[in-house]
Amino acid sequence: MQLLTGKISALLYPSTFMLVNAAIIAVIWFGGIEVKLGVLTQGEVVALINYMSQILLALLALANLIIAFTRAWASGARIQEVFEMPSRAQESQEKDEPLPAVEADDMPVIEFRDVSFAYATAQENTLSNISFTIKRGETIGIIGGTGSGKTTLIHLIPRFYDATKGTVLVNGQDVQRCPLKQLRNIFGFVQQHGFLFRGTVRENMKMGKKDATDNEILKALEVSQARDFVDKMPEGLDTLIEQGGKNLSGGQKQRLTIARAVVRQPDILVLDDSSSALDYATDARLQKALRDRLAGITVLLVTQRVANIRNADRIMVLEDGQVVGFDTHSRLMATCEVYREICTSQGADKEGTGV
Repeated sequence: MQLLTGKISALLYPSTFMLVNAAIIAVIWFGGIEVKLGVLTQGEVVALINYMSQILLALLALANLIIAFTRAWASGARIQEVFEMPSRAQESQEKDEPLPAVEADDMPVIEFRDVSFAYATAQENTLSNISFTIKRGETIGIIGGTGSGKTTLIHLIPRFYDATKGTVLVNGQDVQRCPLKQLRNIFGFVQQHGFLFRGTVRENMKMGKKDATDNEILKALEVSQARDFVDKMPEGLDTLIEQGGKNLSGGQKQRLTIARAVVRQPDILVLDDSSSALDYATDARLQKALRDRLAGITVLLVTQRVANIRNADRIMVLEDGQVVGFDTHSRLMATCEVYREICTSQGADKEGTGV
């Protein structure tokens, strides 16, 4: 369709110019004869030529319109394909298994039992034979090289994907047997490239929780370290944000998207490398606020920086889709070669550095 559109565009422009200019030549030729015979005046011929030039502009506008419609037709067909594509994560047919609440602190909030996952067109597993448990209120760091499966792993928990083997449990319940809306309501999910919508700061925050009060919004902004620059804005919470947050810096957008997830007061907060644009000092304050002010909330921190997770309760190290270490920072430094290499590469292999 793109090639067809290009051919139409290449044909319409020169043919339109050729047609109208040929008509102008004809007007001058035959008009000159008519002027010589005294049938027309020179002014009438000039006026007719000007009218032909205006017709040329109209025809060019029509040519642009045809090209735009051709492109829109191709785009619309592609969008319709996406709308019609069935989701792989289907609702459970059994409606009598609501997601239970976690009451005991030692009960696993998240559990993976021999989980493997492969994308539909992949030849090999992205994740292989992963098993672990995470308790309520724990802060878990997840680190590994590019392509190690960090994002894929956290996407299995709210059922953005379904495991091809094994079982993923949340609050002791198989996620494939839970209503999707109820399952995802307990999550606050922040992607690396946070997106903000056109509207005020308050309106963006209320997309996380519709009935959030200003006090709840301000507390969430404090946790995400966004309160300082929001207070400096001319209209505070009523400051208008452009589509996609174009009038904000990358770090400001990330902090606001974190605040939008925190204001939900989720049971599980997932931050997928969502502080990559923050400087180390701001990031350190953010990590401290998450630990101190979100007691009882399970936090999953996916990151490339050791400094972000060295104070986490436990750290999961992934390599080639497998868990090669899952312990505290100090123990991993002693037992996990992959983690030690990551720390050394970032200059965080000595206590007190990299913070």
